[in-house]
Amino acid sequence: RSNLYQTNLLRDGVRRYLQLPTDQTVLILHAKVAQKSYGNEKRFFCPPPCVYLSGPGWKLKQEQIKARDLGKAGFWVCGYMGLDSMGSSLMETQKLSFEEQPDAKGFSCAKALYISDADKRKHFRLVLKLFFSNGQEIGTFHSKLIKVISKPSQKKQSLKNTDLCISSGSKVSLFNRLRSQTISTRYLSVEGGTFIASARQWAAFTLHLADERCMRSEFPLQEGYIRYGSVVQLICTATGITLPPLIIRKVTKQYAMLDVDEPISQLHKCAFQFQGSDRMYLCLSTEKVIQFQASPCPKEANRELLNDGSCWTIIGTEMVEYTFSESLACVREPVSPVPLIATLQLTGGGDVAMLEVQGDYFHAHLKVWFGDVEAETMFRSPKSLMCVVPDVSAFGSDWRWLRYPITVPLLLIRDDGLIYSSSFTFTYTPEQSFIPGQQVLSDVPQDSDKLLDSIHQEFTRTNFHLFMQS
Repeated sequence: RSNLYQTNLLRDGVRRYLQLPTDQTVLILHAKVAQKSYGNEKRFFCPPPCVYLSGPGWKLKQEQIKARDLGKAGFWVCGYMGLDSMGSSLMETQKLSFEEQPDAKGFSCAKALYISDADKRKHFRLVLKLFFSNGQEIGTFHSKLIKVISKPSQKKQSLKNTDLCISSGSKVSLFNRLRSQTISTRYLSVEGGTFIASARQWAAFTLHLADERCMRSEFPLQEGYIRYGSVVQLICTATGITLPPLIIRKVTKQYAMLDVDEPISQLHKCAFQFQGSDRMYLCLSTEKVIQFQASPCPKEANRELLNDGSCWTIIGTEMVEYTFSESLACVREPVSPVPLIATLQLTGGGDVAMLEVQGDYFHAHLKVWFGDVEAETMFRSPKSLMCVVPDVSAFGSDWRWLRYPITVPLLLIRDDGLIYSSSFTFTYTPEQSFIPGQQVLSDVPQDSDKLLDSIHQEFTRTNFHLFMQS
C-alpha cells in the first residue's frame, strides 16, 4: 500500500509539472575548434565559451533555499569552467559569476580558457561545475567535443576531408578584430531585434544556402557544404531574426576574392556581400552593423578592396542544453549526470511494443515516463535505455471512445523524483477506420466488449509515431 501511495503521489506531481513546468535549463555555447597555444602565449578560445541559465525553476529554487536558510544573506549561482583533463590545474579553470540579463536569463562566459602545447590531445571537452553560493552543488555539465587545431588551414579545402569544412544548416559565429588586436574583438550578435557588434556576447547563427535545392542542382559538387560564392542566409538561433541573402566571399589581405569557389574552412577570413547590391558588404562600425561599399580594383577585376570592419572570421559552433526540474522533491544530491536524449527507436507492436531511448549520460536510476504514466524501464548502457510502451488505456478510461491521436511528452525521472524533460513526444495513432470525421456511436451495442477490443487493437498494434518538437 505504501508503494502504491508513493506511486500515486509521484504521478500527481508529474501531472502538476506537465500543467506548469518549472524547469531549470543550463545552455552551453562554444566553438567547434580551438587553436592551440605554444610556449608562453595564451590563445584564449574565441569566441569564449558561454553559459546561460533560464527557466522558472531557478527562481523557485532560490526561494526554497532562502526559506530553509533563514537569516542568511541572499545567494546566487556561481561556477567553474575548465578542460576535462584529469590533472586540470587551477590555471586551466576559470571562475564564473552570473549576471541577470533583461530577458531574466543568467549569463556568464569564460574569457581566459586556453589549451597549451603540453596537452597532446586532438579533442577535448569543457567541464562546467555549478554551485549555489551557500556551497550546495548543483551539478557537473559537459560541452560537446572540441577539435584542437594548430592554426587556421591555409590550404584549399577538399570535400574529401570534411573535418574543417562548414556545411549548410550548421551553426557558426562571426567575429571581427580591427588591426588583429585581441582587445578589439567584436562578435556579430542580436539585441533588441537588431544586429549589433558586441564586445561581450556572441550569437550562434544557422548558416543556410539561400536556395539549397537550386544551388545543389546548379553546383552538384557542393554536396551540402558552403563554398565561397554561395548565396547564404544567416539566421540567429536564439531569436530567429535573419539578414538578407548574402554572397560569402573569401578575404585575402583585405581583398574580397570574387572568383574563388572552394569550400569554407574553420577560422577563415570572409566577407558577406548583399546579394543584388552594388559592392555593399556587411560591416561593423563600433557597435553598429552597417553596409560598406567596397572599392573596385582597376587592375584586377576579380578583387574588391574592403575596410577592416567588413572582414569577418567564421567558426563553427556547438550548443548543448541540459534541462531538469526539482519541483517534486527537495533534491540534495547533484542533478548530474543530466541525461540527453538523441534518438528513439521503436520495435514490435501491440502488447510487446518496445522503445529504445538513445543518447548520453543514462544510468540505472532513471525511469522513462510517457506523460504521467511510468514505463517499465531497463538500463542497457550509458547511451541506451529500453522501455515497454504503456498500453493507451493507462491514460484513462476515455481512451475507449477516442477517434484521434494521443500525443504525450517523453520524460526521464530519477528515483528521487528529479525530472528531466525532453523535446521528444510519443503519439498513439488510431487506424484509418477510426479517424476524425467519422460518426461516433451514440449507443453502445450489446457486443460492446468486442468493439472495445477491436479499437484497442487498432490503437496498439503498430500505430505509434515518434516526434521531436522543433
